[in-house]
Amino acid sequence: MPIWKDLRDRCPIAHSDRHEGSYLPTKYADVQAIAKMPEHFSSRDPLVVPLPEGVRNDKNFEKYGANAPPISSDGAEHAWTRRLLLPHFSPPAVEKHRAYTEDVCHRLIDGFIDSGHVDGATGYAQQIPPRIIAHLLGVDEDRVDDFTYWVRAVLELGLQEPELRVKYRDVIRNFFRETVADRRANPGGDDLISALLTATDPDGNPVDPEIVVGMANLQLVAGIDTTWSSIGSALFHLGTNPEDLERLRAEPELWPGAIEEFLRFYSPVTMARVVDSPVTYGGIDFVPGDKVLMNFPGANHDPDVFEDPDTFIIDRAENRHVAFGAGIHRCAGSNLARLEMDVALRTFVDRIGDFSVQTPIEVSWASGQVRGPRILPITF
Repeated sequence: MPIWKDLRDRCPIAHSDRHEGSYLPTKYADVQAIAKMPEHFSSRDPLVVPLPEGVRNDKNFEKYGANAPPISSDGAEHAWTRRLLLPHFSPPAVEKHRAYTEDVCHRLIDGFIDSGHVDGATGYAQQIPPRIIAHLLGVDEDRVDDFTYWVRAVLELGLQEPELRVKYRDVIRNFFRETVADRRANPGGDDLISALLTATDPDGNPVDPEIVVGMANLQLVAGIDTTWSSIGSALFHLGTNPEDLERLRAEPELWPGAIEEFLRFYSPVTMARVVDSPVTYGGIDFVPGDKVLMNFPGANHDPDVFEDPDTFIIDRAENRHVAFGAGIHRCAGSNLARLEMDVALRTFVDRIGDFSVQTPIEVSWASGQVRGPRILPITF
């Protein structure tokens, strides 16, 4: 936060030469403006740390790019793939997953409630989104540990080990290629993959199976780490701020606003854009190939938009945060993420009662594309 403040004052759109170079806007207005210029700032490669050059030059990568539509798509492909997804993530659609999410949370808590302690990251937060996404996609929930490691390998561990990142990028895609092939051979399921395979593209043709693979990949990679990081960050906050925990227990009507403040204050995600055509913005002449990191966390701490932005205010009245992104690529799954956070946090607080993070210094946080606690010792 002090770094963002310093950059806002001295160099609001900063530049770094690391990882092949990138620009970093730190002000809310700049992040919003760039997000609303997709004709100049492409989403075809939204990874903060680029994949190795050999992967980017592969013929399949050239054809399908990051292959996580609609988040990695531009123009017409983005529009129609997003339209395919949105009905499955409307408020009424995601509400159908509430009972299953509650059951998952209760089963997890049953497993540790008598012990008086839990790793709130590995034992709770990280266990919930993989199961919900597996349920949504119609794949085996018992593979939650595989899904968790695959996603961490791509978004976190692989940032320092490119070979690991490439390996599990392929593992995820091959898993979904096999799943898509099975659904095509055995149609009629009521899961998201089956629904996408019955849909058509703008020309009236069946959706390219590789596009369905990419959309399933998006659900796993973008829908797991982001949400478990948000749940874990909220548990960290409540475990280190007993006054906020007490207020939520005494005033449950605060929950909706509190979830928005967790999202703003602990925003987990940074995305990237690649400049496709020359454009001048903020005094900078962007040229094709330049990378811009969409600094949603920094934007959510901009004092021009948020009063006392570096203070967590549980009943903050105005909260136009961009934790879910901005512009046409705003997260299509935001309603599901909010439901998972709501159920996971309320259930934990209702059943556990008072709890604390006794040794905050032992908390371990992931860095990179997604930020959230990876070790979170909670006692109760």
